[in-house]
This record gives sequence, structure tokens and C-alpha cells, in this order.
Amino acid sequence: MLLDGIGVAGASPTGKHGKKPRLPDSPSHPSYVADMAADPYSILGVPRSASEKEIKSAYRKLAKELHPDANKDNPRAAERFSEVTGAYDLLSDKDKRARFDRGEIDADGNPMGFGGGGFGGYGGGTHRGFGGGGGGFEGFSSEGVDLGDLFGDIFGGGRSGARGGDPFGGTRQQRRTAARGANVTYRLSVSLTDAASLSPQRITLGDGKTIDLKLPNGVEDGTQMRLAGKGEPGAGGPGDAIVTIQIQPHPFFKRDGDDLRLALPVTLDEALNGARVRVPTAGGAVMLSVPPGSSSGKVLRLKGKGFTRKDGTRGDQLVTLEIVLPESDADLARRLEGWRDTRDVRARLDV
Repeated sequence: MLLDGIGVAGASPTGKHGKKPRLPDSPSHPSYVADMAADPYSILGVPRSASEKEIKSAYRKLAKELHPDANKDNPRAAERFSEVTGAYDLLSDKDKRARFDRGEIDADGNPMGFGGGGFGGYGGGTHRGFGGGGGGFEGFSSEGVDLGDLFGDIFGGGRSGARGGDPFGGTRQQRRTAARGANVTYRLSVSLTDAASLSPQRITLGDGKTIDLKLPNGVEDGTQMRLAGKGEPGAGGPGDAIVTIQIQPHPFFKRDGDDLRLALPVTLDEALNGARVRVPTAGGAVMLSVPPGSSSGKVLRLKGKGFTRKDGTRGDQLVTLEIVLPESDADLARRLEGWRDTRDVRARLDV
């Protein structure tokens, strides 16, 4: 296997004065060569007895130091990044790691004895569940890596095989497509009033950066927003952040489609004589005119105070009046003494 600027595996290159050149001994160095080119432990710089935590820690450190964005002038760093990712793909899977340790599969995940390109009968397949855009896999968190290319290597070239490539030929780097970083999922709790008024939400991402997230028109509970390039880093570019909106219940507002509903208490004199009263809305309190002679259950409409629709228009706020009588008011009882309302207010109920 040709190693850029270093020589051929198995050869003994010599320096200018006949001495064997000293290769970088740090796994994070872009030109580092593992003691065993196909040994994922050597690639990550960890012993075979390393714990899952130690393997993850080593991968994170190397991925950060070798990321192509930090080594734009060094193409070897991108190759090392892919090698490190491939090694972590294998060692982070308990079953594959055990099979590798027993000698059943090689560092690419291929069954031993079937050559470098793959295993017959699996080449060029479509792997359901892997997203082509962000490289994410449903059910995996931000701790994961892009597994699409890992399965491509295990099952005979995967994506390269689908293009007509020879599953038994080519180098590992030729067979591997640069993997994008994993998607990162977030859940964002938003108050009902903020969702209705589309108030920006300040959030802190996993990398520590804080952004103001603008809620979309027509937002609903469960709406997902994709933030391009805000996921985990990868050789083929970073993944995306997927934010799922969770709208929280409100103590007195209720959503009804694109409208908001509110039960508004009013006093007897406000209902009888009419009044101007303050009413809460998603965007703040406003004044509402209660017509004289209003009954409990009367619905008043505040135009444009509901949820924002996808087309940018807004629903309304529907205010239902509720007359609240005092529990004990001697003066009111005295004023109504001897007075009776002779209307049949339940006539429509046929009782």
C-alpha cells in the first residue's frame, strides 16, 4: 500500500545518509503510520485491552486534531481522519470488535479469507435507514459516527460497488467515500405563547455555540427544524442538527387549529352595562370591549392574535366570557330582592 511521502509497506526506505528515517510516533500526526497498517488499535493508538471509554476518548481527540477543516493544506490529514473513523467504527461495535480480536474479520470488517474488497453477495446493496443528506441513523445519538460507509466497507464496497467498481480491487481509501459527520438531535421546549408569536428561541448547541433560533410559520408540536452543518464533524463535512419543537401547555390559553381560545372572567356589572377590559394575548395585553348585556358563553374575536399560518397570515384569539358572581354580597341580594327574570331561557332545550 502506498503511503504518501513515506514509502511502500514492507520496504525499508533509507534517508539521505543511509539511516532509516524516524516516522512520527503520535497517532494524531497527519503522517503517522500505525505499527500494523490494518490494526484499528494501532490506528487509534490504544492497547487491545482499552476500555470503551478509552477508545471513545482516543477517537474524539484524533478526530478533532485531524479534521480536514483544521488541516486544509494537508491532504494526508483527511486520509488519516478516514482511517481513524473506520477504526472507531469497528472498535465501538462490541460484536465486531470481538470478531476482529478472534481473527474472524479484518480491519475493514470483511470475513477473513475473502480478499480486500468484500464478501460475495453483499456488494452494491441499499442499506435502509441511512439518511443520504446528513449521514444520521434513526435511533443513534450524537455520540455515533456515520455508519453508511462502514457497512459499505464490510459488505464488499457498498457505495463504490454500486458504481460498478471491482469489489476485490483498489485500496481502502479508494473504496471509502468520505463520510459526513453524524446528525445531532435536540428537543426544544417552547411556550404556547412563544410558538403563537414566533418569538426567537436562544439555544446552546453541543459545541457550546449559542444561536437565536427563528421558529417557522405554521409551527406545531413535533415540528422538526434542520440546522445545516451544526452536527458532528466528519471527513465529508459536518452533519446537521435536528431540532424537534415541543410546545408546552399553557395555564389559560388553548390552541384550536390556528386560533387561540381564552375563557375571560367578567363581573356582573361589566356584562350588564358593558366595559373595556384588559385581555392577555400571545403578544401582550390588549383592551377588549365587552358589549352591554353580554351573557356567559358569548364569544368575542380578536383578529390576528392566533398562530401564524404557513402562508404568513394569522389565526384569531377567541375570547369566551364567563360571568363571575360574588359568593356572598348582601347589597346585591338586597337590590335584586323581589325581582324576577320572567324569560324562558331554557326553551330551546325543550325542557
